[in-house]
Amino acid sequence: MNLVNKSNNTLNKSLQVLISASALVVFSLVFTNYFSKYGLLSFFVLCLGSSYYFYNYYSKLTPGIKNNNIFFKSITAKGAFAWLAGFVMTSFYVILYFYDDLKSAGMPSFLDGLVNMLNPVANFLHGGQADRWFLYGTLYTASVLVMGFRMILKYRGNKYQLVRTSSLMFFQLGFAFLIPAFLKRINQPEFYFTYFWPLKYDYLFPSGIKWVSESGSLGIFMIYWGAIMTFVATPVLTYFYGKRWYCSWVCGCGGLAETLGDPFRQHSDKSEKAWVVERWLIHSVLLFIIVTTALLWANDYYQSALLGEYSATAKKLYGFYIGSVFSGVIGVGFYPVFGSRVWCRFGCPMAAVLGLFQRTFSRFRITVNGDQCISCGNCSTYCEMGIDV
Repeated sequence: MNLVNKSNNTLNKSLQVLISASALVVFSLVFTNYFSKYGLLSFFVLCLGSSYYFYNYYSKLTPGIKNNNIFFKSITAKGAFAWLAGFVMTSFYVILYFYDDLKSAGMPSFLDGLVNMLNPVANFLHGGQADRWFLYGTLYTASVLVMGFRMILKYRGNKYQLVRTSSLMFFQLGFAFLIPAFLKRINQPEFYFTYFWPLKYDYLFPSGIKWVSESGSLGIFMIYWGAIMTFVATPVLTYFYGKRWYCSWVCGCGGLAETLGDPFRQHSDKSEKAWVVERWLIHSVLLFIIVTTALLWANDYYQSALLGEYSATAKKLYGFYIGSVFSGVIGVGFYPVFGSRVWCRFGCPMAAVLGLFQRTFSRFRITVNGDQCISCGNCSTYCEMGIDV
């Protein structure tokens, strides 16, 4: 047994060295192109090495949820490494969303090396060069797949978790990455079939409708798809399956929160104050996008004679403060400090709509199973939505 443990520890350390070296090469592309020819290979090694590390670690454990020492590790207990990770993730989102503005202000081209690293992948998938949004989609999808594999190993004793995690990985890889790339390859709009209004707000804007409809019959299908999913499928599916059918099984935001954010789920705020802030803030965002959409359609109908630039201003404000700062910079960058569901709880308008449907007429509620509850408190501690069950 000691020989087995020693061999396993040696393998784990070797994998850690391999993963660290690969991550260092990829990260170096932010500052220099010196290792650019090794960048893509290092990225694949980073993903595969991390996956194998998780397999080697969790396969040695008995099935069942393991949260050992989670409040004693720096990265999962809001220590120095957690703040460092939060800083790196937040910095990445700031640079990503405001790249052009930052470059105009004299900032170095931090993302160019990483973008160029993915040119072979972009050329293979959609026949063109990579850009910062392709970089974002690739990193996003890789995170969901690698950390989703970790979730499957960690929760392999729970069939529900296995199927749900597999669903999130499937929709992210297929519907949020490969299909949009294929559509671009055949000169069609990069349509994301798993995002609907009000989360994907511009799909119901006049400009969005016009942009998609210009692609012909497929574009018309996309418009009908978005409308049916927003106004018909959403309330029907929420009635039968509750809010979770989208947030925990389909949505890419929820997919990243459930996989990459899993080590930080215990940081969600369970206080009464957080619950009050959540209700006011998330419904305010929903009202914001409803008013903005209505203004844009009114402005389009009256050909800008009634509202002038007010509707365009509302659109820019929503896109900047909600679409960029809240959902990206704060919503994801603050995972290691505030938990994985900051955006889902406090800002997502789709979650607000689903919540209203669920409270109004859905068959589902969150309750305690009194026959099995032993008052251990784990359900409240690790609920990423901050529910004090």
